[in-house]
Amino acid sequence: MAKTRSFSIYLLKAGYSAANALREDHGLNEGVDALRLPDGASLFVFDGEPRPPWWRSYFGIQIDLTQASKGALVFLPVGDRCFAVCFGHVAHNLLDASYEYDFGIRVTLNSLDPRKLKSTDTLDPGAAKRRRTQLPIESELTVFDFDRDSTILRSLTGKVRDEYKDLFRHATGSSSLRISSDVAADGLVELCEKLLGLYQSEEYKAAFPEIQNIVPVRDPAQIEALNARLLGAFRARDPELDITVPEIINYSDNVYVGFSGAGGSLVYDDVYIGRYYEYLDQHQINLAHIAIDDLRRHTLLLTDEEGDARERYSLFKSLVFDTILEGAQGETFHLSEGNWYRIDDGYIARLVAYLDPLCVDSDLPPYDHLNEGDYNAVVAAGDVAIVCLDKGNIAPEGQTAVEPCDLLAIRSGFAVFYHIKVSTLSAQLSHLFNQGVNAIELIRLDPQAVDRLDALIRESPSEQDAAAIIELVRNRSYRVVFGIVTRKDPRVRSLNLPLFSRISLMRNMKALRLMDVNGNVIFIADQAAAAQGRKKGRKKRGLPAAAMPPPIIETVT
Repeated sequence: MAKTRSFSIYLLKAGYSAANALREDHGLNEGVDALRLPDGASLFVFDGEPRPPWWRSYFGIQIDLTQASKGALVFLPVGDRCFAVCFGHVAHNLLDASYEYDFGIRVTLNSLDPRKLKSTDTLDPGAAKRRRTQLPIESELTVFDFDRDSTILRSLTGKVRDEYKDLFRHATGSSSLRISSDVAADGLVELCEKLLGLYQSEEYKAAFPEIQNIVPVRDPAQIEALNARLLGAFRARDPELDITVPEIINYSDNVYVGFSGAGGSLVYDDVYIGRYYEYLDQHQINLAHIAIDDLRRHTLLLTDEEGDARERYSLFKSLVFDTILEGAQGETFHLSEGNWYRIDDGYIARLVAYLDPLCVDSDLPPYDHLNEGDYNAVVAAGDVAIVCLDKGNIAPEGQTAVEPCDLLAIRSGFAVFYHIKVSTLSAQLSHLFNQGVNAIELIRLDPQAVDRLDALIRESPSEQDAAAIIELVRNRSYRVVFGIVTRKDPRVRSLNLPLFSRISLMRNMKALRLMDVNGNVIFIADQAAAAQGRKKGRKKRGLPAAAMPPPIIETVT
């Protein structure tokens, strides 16, 4: 029996091949002899220099220990397309724009048995949250709690259907396709031909209906227009634009952040687009001269605490942004991991129809304060009917803190839990909405949480009658209000919120209704002076020059 091996396969976009799909600084060796390379294929080999592991000097080990990284990229022309087959950690040498990002997931959806799934990787762009779900037994997609409305399926693993077992046994699909197969070197071209057919098929829609409410944008003209919208937002330092690490990372590894592309960088201990603006400002880069290609060449670096770069990601691939296009019939587009996604028009209409009636006029004063905490304290101090519970905790001792709300008041015979956020960033709003639901769940399920709420009210300087509030709470006569501080027009209602914040809000409002609790959204007028950037006061220090990859560009003119 032939030995089964693992393959990692990328499909290059039309027009890309071995001649133009690699980064200029790829460091791979070409022209290495190979006796069984398929006809027309091109081979690039990475032959890393042996070096001691870091723990050799750490412990003062007295024997010679070295390790080296090896890898290879094989480019296979198939018809008018080209595949890249990767061995080892070499895929990062491919240009971000050179391969089809939905190749692996499409092939996997078309080839897997929908009843024999093992693992999913999902992305919630609203909260920039990544989750891997694995089950000990083969199951259907519904068992993985996959939300077709709010998440992007990034990766899927399982057993293939019987008709494809002669090609490969197991598959994991994301941007690339990882398969286990006993195919010989002379059969790789035929295998890739069949994979191309699977990629072009839409058979998956029968087994996985509505799995692509969020679909990738493929029209080059539309992508160009969307990139222009993104560039305008970037140059204007639009607060709706954010940045995130485009992979699942292990924060227990003491991850730090730096940048490259315009010169040396400082090391920061947080991922925040303001840091990138600081980096460009430090190197006197004029944002008006920044182009999309510059964002692709500049990189977000993950480093260790010594400043040594461990991973790098294109800045363009790290940006998160929502926008619309004129003439696109109300379609909403979302940028995630360097790719634009279009949201189903019907779903957008359902969001508006559900959420707009929940957006009501604000009954709280305008915001003109230093921060959320200052606003909450001042509002409560100026109204005897309002209690400030900001940073209060009703969770059992020893458990993760649960804040009941920011402000609590009696309105029209109901106890109203106000949750306030000075932001319309998706990740922060998703946290706000989840916080509101979690607090109500705890109050309903744990009588002691109500006792702790009672104690918080009595300890506050408010003149509000704690007994009256708690009686309403025990009788479940309460509702939840999410107060969002913004300069946007409240008459626009739910469209003030980023796409995935709207999706998160609808999900949480439905959760409240299941508990027979009404929820509303108010937009609080932001009258504070415009901030000159958001300083977090994080620890930072210089990134050693030796730890930085060579700068790709020194200036932008």
